[in-house]
Amino acid sequence: MNRALELAQAAGDLGEIPVGAVIINSSGILIAEGENRKERDKDPTAHAEIVVMRKAAKALLNWRLNECTLYVTLEPCPMCAGAMVQARIGLLVYGVDDPKTGAIRTVVNIPDSAASNHRLRVIGGIMESGCRQQLQTWFANRRRKIL
Repeated sequence: MNRALELAQAAGDLGEIPVGAVIINSSGILIAEGENRKERDKDPTAHAEIVVMRKAAKALLNWRLNECTLYVTLEPCPMCAGAMVQARIGLLVYGVDDPKTGAIRTVVNIPDSAASNHRLRVIGGIMESGCRQQLQTWFANRRRKIL
């Protein structure tokens, strides 16, 4: 999660909402890393989770990521949660709940939905205070710049 926070900081420094993600394999080896890139790539799907899953699938030459753990600083949105189910992610570890669009446990629960063909294991609240503080600081600074 430390590396995901570093990636989130880098994204925030470049004007993106600060969310970072990494994927490790079952041996604990880092396979891929990514951060939000929506603004830079002009791509609405360029969330940190999508970016990192694409990189991991390419590195492993396999779209099935069932032997992988995805760490992300913010609870995934519906798009990302659905993609994780489709990728068969073995374990999701996230930092802070997202009360607006959280699709793992907070607003909706995509992993446990009857529509999900894969049961995604989830651990939330890892390094929660650091992840929350990073987002709150970024948004506070953003609001100050706008006003």
